[in-house]
Amino acid sequence: MSETSWAKRLFSGLRRTSEKVTESVTTLIGIGQLGESTLDSVEDALIAADLGSPTAARVRAAIAARNFERGIDEPGLRAVIASEVAAVLAPVARPLVIDAFPRPQVILVIGVNGSGKTTTIAKLAHNLLEQDYGVMLVAGDTFRAAAIGQLKVWAERLGVPIVSGPEGGDAAGVVFDAVKQATATGIDVLIVDTAGRLQNKTELMDELAKVRRVLGRLNPAAPHNVVLVLDATTGQNALNQIEVFRNVAGVTGLVMTKLDGTARGGVLVAAAEKYGLPIHAVGVGETIDDLRPFDAQELANAIAGVKA
Repeated sequence: MSETSWAKRLFSGLRRTSEKVTESVTTLIGIGQLGESTLDSVEDALIAADLGSPTAARVRAAIAARNFERGIDEPGLRAVIASEVAAVLAPVARPLVIDAFPRPQVILVIGVNGSGKTTTIAKLAHNLLEQDYGVMLVAGDTFRAAAIGQLKVWAERLGVPIVSGPEGGDAAGVVFDAVKQATATGIDVLIVDTAGRLQNKTELMDELAKVRRVLGRLNPAAPHNVVLVLDATTGQNALNQIEVFRNVAGVTGLVMTKLDGTARGGVLVAAAEKYGLPIHAVGVGETIDDLRPFDAQELANAIAGVKA
């Protein structure tokens, strides 16, 4: 997919978010003087669009300070929103870099069941294969047979090796075997699926801690990345997931999926403002090439409805 095609897909996918962000704000069009009550309405609309209070206040201040000599026009208003959103997102836009030595670079992928975690692993693997990295998958969510089966299907489609164990088996043992195999065969990147059940945080924490201990014995630097997959359609609940997984698993970066078809894509901005964690990639759609490195200005334009 070309960069132009991706930008169009992102713009189209975030249309509902853009409409929600600007639906109340565009009532300002043609107004020359901005009163406090009008600016309050702007701020409230942006908060309702899941952008978060700090960013909403930032946009409000920027609109108030802007000198609209002939009244506020829609392109100008959208440009202000895009500029302020991009300023929030730019510091966290960091692609996933494969630079670990010795190899493999171990990426733990975490997230609640249903967030699109397993599919995101496949898309991430696809992106890395396109960059000529050797990739191996690890079915570390031994709690669910369906997760193991789904990852095996993706591994076969991608033509990459996978290490798995029986349902209910020891996840740390599976990861141990995978690291040994990856090291012996010269694999560059080891992507590990993990359990996503938050119903019992203690069990999850114990399991992830055990996986980390095993990795540490084989390579003190591993895991090199702990990537949390978030579902944009969950809105503010995504922030709660960041809080929990950050404490439980030591999250180092985020991937946001399902931005298309939701009016709640603004939560990515709120997450950037509140947590400052690197955002590696965003997903729009279900096909294998629908995950791309995160570009702050590109996403800000899509959220504000500004066509590049």
